[in-house]
Amino acid sequence: MGETKYKPLKKLAIITTHPIQYNAPLFALLSKRGFVDVKVFYTWGEGVLQNKYDPGFGKIIKWDIPLLQGYDYCFVNNIAQDAGSHHFKGINNPTLIKELENYEADAILIYGWAFKSHLKVLRHFHKKIPLFFRGDSISLKQINPLKQQIRQLFLKWVYAHVNKALYVGTHNKNYYLQNGLQSNQLLFAPHAIDNERFLRNEKENKATAMAWRNEIGILANDLVFLYAGKLDANKNTRFLIDAFLATNDGSCHLVIAGNGELENGLKKEYEENPNIHFLAFQNQQVMPVLYRMADVFVLPCLNETWGLSINEAMVCGCALLVSKQAGAAIDLVKEGENGFSFDPVNSIELKERLLFMIQNKDLMNTWGAVSVKEIEDWNYTNICLVIETLMK
Repeated sequence: MGETKYKPLKKLAIITTHPIQYNAPLFALLSKRGFVDVKVFYTWGEGVLQNKYDPGFGKIIKWDIPLLQGYDYCFVNNIAQDAGSHHFKGINNPTLIKELENYEADAILIYGWAFKSHLKVLRHFHKKIPLFFRGDSISLKQINPLKQQIRQLFLKWVYAHVNKALYVGTHNKNYYLQNGLQSNQLLFAPHAIDNERFLRNEKENKATAMAWRNEIGILANDLVFLYAGKLDANKNTRFLIDAFLATNDGSCHLVIAGNGELENGLKKEYEENPNIHFLAFQNQQVMPVLYRMADVFVLPCLNETWGLSINEAMVCGCALLVSKQAGAAIDLVKEGENGFSFDPVNSIELKERLLFMIQNKDLMNTWGAVSVKEIEDWNYTNICLVIETLMK
């Protein structure tokens, strides 16, 4: 009998700036499934592993879940003087193209183009091997018409280098269509979080959450609204607090978890209110408990490309009250079924939404169950399936 010949897996190089809690589990699952040979090239460089000061939270953030397990990766040398993903010249990797060529990638998946080296890769490998792109940009923010026209011309040039783009939701798809990509170049790869991790130990997490509520003075039958994230102007937290205070009948609570530039001012003004509870930034292992403290998750942002905290809250059974300026709202908020969306500068509308939820608090458990069901298909497996299809 002749020897069985195995066809080698196609090689996919993934280019992204640094390990994050939302991508690392996806890369690990893609590798574990075994249909594609994956290697991730982190372009920020190894310095990204050092404890980093996050200006949004106003503190050093170090995630408490593993970000470098279960997949092949390397840190590419970054010679930028001010290294980081906060500006175009912050990612400058002279050896990146050579390293990709040595890996002999069959295709490249690039996360974000607005970095010197990422754009260089798009230009170098254009028409040589398939180039896939993933980002979550949207076009909800209004800018000067002339600037918009110039920007659109530039974006059309950028995306002309891309073979396929993985869109994360409705607004993201429209953004690609507006900027030169065609429908047959777009594949839906849902914006997702690690659903399995947030569902794990559900019974224990619920018990811990109820104990935490009791500890800070929230009764078992009280309705709880939760905001979790940075405390900055864009998150619009003061707008939420004022609307909550105008509608609360005394049996509801607002939990605000996070840190940031507005933290001290907000605490000084509102911390003495017995129905408003400020909690510090909570790391990843605590988040499945934090969301289960709440009946309703609120995101009042002025501008957000998506809002993955919405996904997390849905997995944990929260009803939703989400700004229409969050990219996820159009896809994840089912109006009157699992929550409401609202205009983040219209206080009357937000108060009406809050008042309905307060007056119908028994309905929030039903809406939370709808959230759990609706978010099931927004998962890493479906992203893997799209990537694997592209690599065939």
